[in-house]
Amino acid sequence: MSPGVRGVPEKTASDWLNAASPKASVAAPALGGIDHIEFWVGNARASAAFFAGCYGFDIVAYAGPETGVTDRVSYVLAQGDIRFVVTAGIVPSSPIVAHVAAHGDGVRDVAFVVENAAAAYGAATARGAIGVEAPHVISGASGRIVRASVATYGETRHTFVERDDYLGLFAPGYETPPVAPPVGPPVGLGRVDHVVANVELGALSQWVDFYARIFGFDQLVHFDDETISTEYSALMSTVVWDGSKVVLPINEPAEGRRKSQIEEFLDFYGGPGVQHIALRTDDIVTAVRALRDRGVRFLRVPATYYEDAKARMAGIDLPWEALADLGILVDRDHEGYLLQVFTETMGDRPTLFFEIIQREGSRGFGAGNFKALFEAIEREQERRGNL
Repeated sequence: MSPGVRGVPEKTASDWLNAASPKASVAAPALGGIDHIEFWVGNARASAAFFAGCYGFDIVAYAGPETGVTDRVSYVLAQGDIRFVVTAGIVPSSPIVAHVAAHGDGVRDVAFVVENAAAAYGAATARGAIGVEAPHVISGASGRIVRASVATYGETRHTFVERDDYLGLFAPGYETPPVAPPVGPPVGLGRVDHVVANVELGALSQWVDFYARIFGFDQLVHFDDETISTEYSALMSTVVWDGSKVVLPINEPAEGRRKSQIEEFLDFYGGPGVQHIALRTDDIVTAVRALRDRGVRFLRVPATYYEDAKARMAGIDLPWEALADLGILVDRDHEGYLLQVFTETMGDRPTLFFEIIQREGSRGFGAGNFKALFEAIEREQERRGNL
């Protein structure tokens, strides 16, 4: 996002996961939620058009050679409280170009808003995180922001963003882009619900410990391979969170008869990374209809799924005909219920995809849908020849 990288040479957190000696007496960084998610892509203009045209985002800011950034272009997209940044390198030596060559389009940065970026970075590194971008100020006519970054799984990073003294567009160096008229019906996505990571076999417990040790996160729920399994493949998952706004499930593959969806991701992405981003809406039927009309493709489940679903959801009045038509899944827990649906992958590689979710009290993740969902994913894997 910024022109150039400040800090230590590029390394992954996996290289350093157990190398640091944390200072337990230092309080964990205080996070105010997800500030933005940055994607490194091969073509930022096309990716911005994809999110605007297919998902209904507004393109609200631009940085590139015209604004004084010489090695990359970035577009900022917004919808509700969601903010995406798509960035592409424009010089052959760019680390962005190398990253995309290795991984394809994907998430580089899950950035957190903080009151004091330097303090957050200092706390994280004192507790054992590896700094990849030291605290630095970016100033402009509308004020200043402070940024600093630490490494996490694979080549993903978390950036701390302090923007209380900034009143302009996304950051200094960004300008208002040419405004295109909106195309398609409004979607109504409101916020990032959770961001899911895939890590290697045997690494799950280490990364759960990483988020507890560095960020003070608690474990919200754990699913073992008996819970998340089909006839052919299995995985394990632990959800960590800050107790408020940041929810980060982490998956690892488990032994199965054939290749799991997590193994497929790791093979095609070339290592750990963000598998999917869940986007929350207050009206999933309207949102999915709008997304489908805009060209977004979703995974489908058999019609027989809804016979069992109606029994599981007895006593809750739901628009079953619309849910079946749109392929929306349903689940409940002791706190309420949720509705969710999953897109096909964002690009040509079978890696990143999106989830659309509506919560009505439930804090769960659709455990009752795991079998139907993973069988749907396996059907797509089989079509690709990767099951």
